[in-house]
Amino acid sequence: MTESKKDITIVCFSGDFDKILAAFTMATGAAATNRKVTMFFTFWGLNVLKKEQGRKWLGQGIMAKVFNFLMGGRKNLPLSRLNFGGISPSLMTGMMKKHNVAILPELIEAAHALGIRILACEMALHILELERDDLIEEVADVVGVATFLNESENGHIIFV
Repeated sequence: MTESKKDITIVCFSGDFDKILAAFTMATGAAATNRKVTMFFTFWGLNVLKKEQGRKWLGQGIMAKVFNFLMGGRKNLPLSRLNFGGISPSLMTGMMKKHNVAILPELIEAAHALGIRILACEMALHILELERDDLIEEVADVVGVATFLNESENGHIIFV
């Protein structure tokens, strides 16, 4: 008896560079083996989906502006350990390039090309006062928890 391949949903809560790399590596690997993959980004994970615009004062209220400025975006993700004042992600990216390993922007492009459904959490966007236009084009939709749960009910959920 052969077991069918289950769908996979990866919840990206962390905004740590290494954890996001792991999430995209798992997602693209699963999609390459013909699994349906959904990635749901919430809270700190949303930082990965922000358009590259550096540190900007996004949002209306002062707290949202401060949070979004400090979070920065994809180029400002810290390493979960040994961040060395913020330089480690650049060092790791250099090491990845040296060894011909896909870097984060390439993994995001690959995820999109493989048909991985990238979703942003509606509630977290509201809290951080971000708009859909603040997110990269690879984001398929902005959804609430109920939609996320419906999308993930037939498979495994991995929390990163």
